[in-house]
Amino acid sequence: MSITISVASGKGGTGKTLVATSLARVLAERHPLIIDTDVEEPNAALFLPVSSLQSEPVCRPIPFIDVGKCTNCGICAKVCEFGALVVLSQEVLVFPELCHSCGACVGLCPEKAISEEKRMIGEVETGIIDGIGQLAAGRLNIGENLSPPVIKAAKEKGTGQDLVIIDCPPGTTCPMIEAVRGSDYCLLVTEPTPFGKHDLALALEACKLLGIESGIIINRWQEEDNGIMELAEQADTPVLGFIPFSLELAKAYGRGEDPLQAMPELREILTGIIRQVEERRL
Repeated sequence: MSITISVASGKGGTGKTLVATSLARVLAERHPLIIDTDVEEPNAALFLPVSSLQSEPVCRPIPFIDVGKCTNCGICAKVCEFGALVVLSQEVLVFPELCHSCGACVGLCPEKAISEEKRMIGEVETGIIDGIGQLAAGRLNIGENLSPPVIKAAKEKGTGQDLVIIDCPPGTTCPMIEAVRGSDYCLLVTEPTPFGKHDLALALEACKLLGIESGIIINRWQEEDNGIMELAEQADTPVLGFIPFSLELAKAYGRGEDPLQAMPELREILTGIIRQVEERRL
């Protein structure tokens, strides 16, 4: 049975990458593909034995003005909702960083003076995770602000794969939505704090709007849930597992070591979580 599992949360620092990379280790016999879609700061490769890295560019179209045809009529600037075009008396300025590649200026230019050219905005790195599976990681170029195209390109590497684990970017904005979209199940990692509860509520709502079933993992568990269990009950979403607070795990993770060796019971916790996910999909 093929399955795509996204690992997300409403905020950063809850343990998404810990869960995603550890799941890949636990499920190594199924040769998973882990996709790092936190393209502004991809770090899954830091915690896995990755080799044979290859890179492919990710580009998107931006407008190119043919000054020989342009009459400076100003229509392109009027139809651009993002301020990516400014028409002056003698020229049209294009601001690629603001362009959303919608194509409106190209289609509505009465003089057909606008075409599109490719702009490289990032890359997708692929490699082998020795003894485990494969990795695909998106990386957004510094200074670029549109991450969804890079996320989408990274996710395309999961086409035809039996088991895909998506390490999502934090938050509930466009990057997270693009990363989670199309998943069979979403694991929402949270922490038992007021901030964790607040941002978990946003993530639960995002999954609901996308129509994706989700379950909750509480990380750094210390017997005090700060309302997480009540929120889960209200949202009719199961709490699939608890990862206890461990200073030794934190130290090992900070050194880039295998979390399953620092906390042996983590393997059993994650095995139980994946079993519940697959049972819910039967």
